[in-house]
Amino acid sequence: MIKTISKPKVLVALSGGVDSAVAAALLLEQGYDVTGGFIKNWSDSKDPMSGVCSWRAERRDAIRVAAALDIPLLTFDFEKQYRKKIVDELYKGYKRGETPNPDVLCNEYIKFGLFFDEAMKLGYDMIATGHYARTEQRTGLSSTNNELRTIKTIKHNNDVRSTKYDVRLLKGKDPSKDQSYFLYRVPGSILRRTLLPIGAYQKSEIRELAKKFKLPVANKADSQGICFIGKVDFSKFLSNKIQNKPGNIVTAEGEVIGKHQGLHNYTIGQRQRIRVAGNHPWFVAKKDTEKNQLVVADSEDHPLLQAKELIVDDLHWIAGQAPKMPLNVKIQARYHGKEISAKICTGKTKKTIHIKLAKPLVAAAQGQSAVIYKGKECLGGGIIRKVINLC
Repeated sequence: MIKTISKPKVLVALSGGVDSAVAAALLLEQGYDVTGGFIKNWSDSKDPMSGVCSWRAERRDAIRVAAALDIPLLTFDFEKQYRKKIVDELYKGYKRGETPNPDVLCNEYIKFGLFFDEAMKLGYDMIATGHYARTEQRTGLSSTNNELRTIKTIKHNNDVRSTKYDVRLLKGKDPSKDQSYFLYRVPGSILRRTLLPIGAYQKSEIRELAKKFKLPVANKADSQGICFIGKVDFSKFLSNKIQNKPGNIVTAEGEVIGKHQGLHNYTIGQRQRIRVAGNHPWFVAKKDTEKNQLVVADSEDHPLLQAKELIVDDLHWIAGQAPKMPLNVKIQARYHGKEISAKICTGKTKKTIHIKLAKPLVAAAQGQSAVIYKGKECLGGGIIRKVINLC
């Protein structure tokens, strides 16, 4: 009697957008048993951003995609957890004068946290998302390979959060869309049970594939703004929970040149909406929370905006452990930010690293993620806690 091998069961995070729709279609074409999973995270109709990014409209598109592909669609309600782990942490960070990245947290806690856990509970072999990134087993088998992966190699005594990591996180093929920056906090034990089908494609190719598969969202515009919330007036969004506290705008030399309405309304390096007299351009160089002062510089080249070293904590390593240091790497401090050569060294404690930059990094800010690359491989990263500038 011939024993048949069942198709691997995959739960695809189906957002209602073109990228996740094509991811699901590609997996079907490759022979996987695919189910769509729509994640509901934000539905407060009284919130000013809800009209921009309506979960109901996105779910309708996800339903249309699932119908076109003839796959089931499940809906997961993580709104309570999203508000607590993402939105509340975002507010706390800005209150401290930091610049946290909600999309990084969203991937860690929601898509590759709660969603992954639910998939495992429901008996799926792995999950998939529409991220522009790639994973590769250290044996060389890529997550974008057209052959079915052997599930035996990734099942390990039902311990889906094992510390035995044999996966690498790589940049996506399209440099303008690469999203590995947002995934550096995802454990290797989860990435090894994750498929990223579109990571080996250019965005233009994904659009063509969407038309080929006759997906109803083939011409839908890309989403923008905060993960699951959408494009919003960020100052107004923060003002929902953070009370404006006016203070002085001062130059690097201490001269008062204007008034700000609250430090949370500004980010390091910002040039727009700094309301001071005259036509001279100013750049936000520092947020002094103790004095409630916004320090501005007259040029991006000002030493206050030039970081030479970074102290980073809250470290996450894809391999499950830190690489041997010191190590020459590339550092990216914001999404689509320019990579800078650097040397990473162990910090004063085991929970920190010291990053020495080969050349100054412009507008580095506390709370940002410093993501570490070796070639096209993302090793991991952490949160910038201290910026050491040229002055």
